[in-house]
Amino acid sequence: MSQFFEVHPQNPQARLLKQAAQILHDGGVAAVPTDSSYALVCRLDDKAAAESLRRIREVDDKHHLTLLCRDLSELARFARVDNRQYRLLKLGTPGPYTFILEATKEVPRRLSHPQRRTIGLRVPDHKVTQELLALFGEPLLATTLILPGAHEPLNDAGEIREQLQKRVQAVVDAGACPMEPTTVIDLSGDTPLLVRQGRGELARLGL
Repeated sequence: MSQFFEVHPQNPQARLLKQAAQILHDGGVAAVPTDSSYALVCRLDDKAAAESLRRIREVDDKHHLTLLCRDLSELARFARVDNRQYRLLKLGTPGPYTFILEATKEVPRRLSHPQRRTIGLRVPDHKVTQELLALFGEPLLATTLILPGAHEPLNDAGEIREQLQKRVQAVVDAGACPMEPTTVIDLSGDTPLLVRQGRGELARLGL
């Protein structure tokens, strides 16, 4: 049975987020709000939890999982970033963008794309997610909470709990999210490549 944490979207109760962070530290999977939609998150270096994320979504190892980072400096620990890429990242963070970049050795090989050694990274612009990341103390591995066969992410925390209460260990309820996934841009090549148009506007990045 998953634990349910109802928090204020702008002033989240630290004691509740600390409990959610501890569940993640202990190997749990949590559903959390972001600036694009609800997401499933777990500890970066927990192999069993990462496999659980993939099972819930029914995706294989070629599906890019994403690291949620607090800021650009944290992101740069996990991805190789040149000056051109950094300028785009600065324009899109924090915000509803996921950037695919070449992973550094800080990222376990089993989490990066098996052929390309790339990983998705983003800095969410959501008070609750940012507070949770700060309390957790490191990036969280994440994937959009779209269930198999669905076309849109789940947006109601009560429904998430009802459908996934035996598969996730925590649900953080901060109210409805925009219910639109991030815009995904592949920066691992010579030119930026739009992989998925989502909530983030390309004009903000000058693309």
